[in-house]
Amino acid sequence: MTGKEHDFSHLDRAGRATAGLARSPRLAVTLAIGAGIALAWFILAAMAIRGAESRLAGGAPGDALLKDLPRLPLPDFLDRFFALCLAPAPLAGSVGVQAPALVLMWFLMAVAAMLPSAAPMIRTYCEIADTARVKGEPVVHPLVLVAGYLVTWLAASAAFAALTLAVYGFAASGQMLDPVVGIAGAGALTIAGLYQFSGLKQACLKKCRNPFSILFANWSAKPGRIFRLGMEQGVWCLGCCWALMLVMFAVGAMNIFWMALIGLFTLIEKQTAGRVVSRVAGAILLVWAAALLLVSA
Repeated sequence: MTGKEHDFSHLDRAGRATAGLARSPRLAVTLAIGAGIALAWFILAAMAIRGAESRLAGGAPGDALLKDLPRLPLPDFLDRFFALCLAPAPLAGSVGVQAPALVLMWFLMAVAAMLPSAAPMIRTYCEIADTARVKGEPVVHPLVLVAGYLVTWLAASAAFAALTLAVYGFAASGQMLDPVVGIAGAGALTIAGLYQFSGLKQACLKKCRNPFSILFANWSAKPGRIFRLGMEQGVWCLGCCWALMLVMFAVGAMNIFWMALIGLFTLIEKQTAGRVVSRVAGAILLVWAAALLLVSA
């Protein structure tokens, strides 16, 4: 469609910029996702610095480097959030308060490490939407798809938070989010390593590597269906990555270096055909688990 209704020359600069975003949802989605990922990394990095400062020498890997970084001034509510996540384990009588904080922490980790790997899927949706828009067909905004994707990871974050409380509650000592050692740490690495060889892992990877056919086959102009489609894509992503998230228990849940490594690996794994990358990672994790058991014996 063309015409005066699409001529924004009569608007001021801010109005033209806003109108441009409205006409270009791909740009709006890119900005929103980029801002969300950056904010998640900022909060997690600040929490990691606080955690490194509160641990004794010989804590989580990378603590020595984090302790040299400046402490950023943060709002009081973030300090309270950090205190709940980094409290000694178990935090007696405060599970009802600590649990939501841990859910939010794991969700921030998912946004920081997993949402970038969903960028190709989101870009594919935007391309299909642009084609439909040119034809004059109604299109659901891509952020609805993203919202559905994030809801799946929010549900997964609740499960990881419950597992965190169970693991550190059973340990009954140390600080919450410290690296889990011994049999528990080796078990987490073993599960993550074995899952890399599983058929379910490869089936989920296949779905994540070829989003076009799924998005095109399930295309709809109804927001509810696109939201569910985003949730389904989140399930496939979760199927690829849930076991890798267990590695965070072995290195410390607030280890941002390993978090970044897992996020980068996930992105590469989803964009690389074949099983070599997955199997190499699985073998490394299994050897690591065996070494951890030997050291702990």
